[in-house]
Amino acid sequence: MKKHKLIQWLPRAIVILYIAFISLLSLDVFGEYAFPEVLIALFIHLIPAFILIALLVLAWKKPKIGGACFILLAVGFTFFFHTYQDLIGFLTLSGMPFLAGLLFLTDKR
Repeated sequence: MKKHKLIQWLPRAIVILYIAFISLLSLDVFGEYAFPEVLIALFIHLIPAFILIALLVLAWKKPKIGGACFILLAVGFTFFFHTYQDLIGFLTLSGMPFLAGLLFLTDKR
């Protein structure tokens, strides 16, 4: 029973930490823009985090569908951001959603 709880909560924790990491990268707008434009730029930079939050909500309710979406997202990140060229880039940008997707797919619910 304890192993099932770990498999159930680990992908959720991974995605929450991943969203925090992606959101942290968007804070660079504060050094580039003046006050009125910084709000718009911050919103635009946080759009990927909002999409990830929506996928997390989906995966929380339907783990199989959410797991498949996270794996597709990881594949998309791999080709869109060319993370296949750099191991660290692959592990940070593509590897985390892929791992979370696999763990969501192994959920027994």
